[in-house]
Amino acid sequence: MTILVGYLPTPEGSAAVDAGLREGVLRGERVIIVNSPRRGAPVDEHKIDDAAGAELLRRAREAGVDAEIRQPLHDDDLPETFEQLVRETGAGLIVIGLRHRSLVGKFILGSEAQRILMEASVPVLTVKAEL
Repeated sequence: MTILVGYLPTPEGSAAVDAGLREGVLRGERVIIVNSPRRGAPVDEHKIDDAAGAELLRRAREAGVDAEIRQPLHDDDLPETFEQLVRETGAGLIVIGLRHRSLVGKFILGSEAQRILMEASVPVLTVKAEL
């Protein structure tokens, strides 16, 4: 099986990678780090470059986990992007980081994390960044 880890270059993304690698070690499973830029965005500050990707893979090697990075483009449906990856890879777990957002912010902007939690066909492990 495979573990999918949602990653953005944020403290929450780093916490998700840490948790995903721990799960990979415990379960003896490979990890796919998913960094999904928005399709058509001229600049995406959340897209990782080659150096950042190499650092993530180094962390995985040091943890003893087979890992890869995927950067599938998504439109406005990131949860569906994760579902496609679940089907494609046979993943049995999704790991995502959560950040605090006000109720008004959730109402106005929605919450991709909430949709992933509610719509995923496999278990979802959520983590917070350390304070």
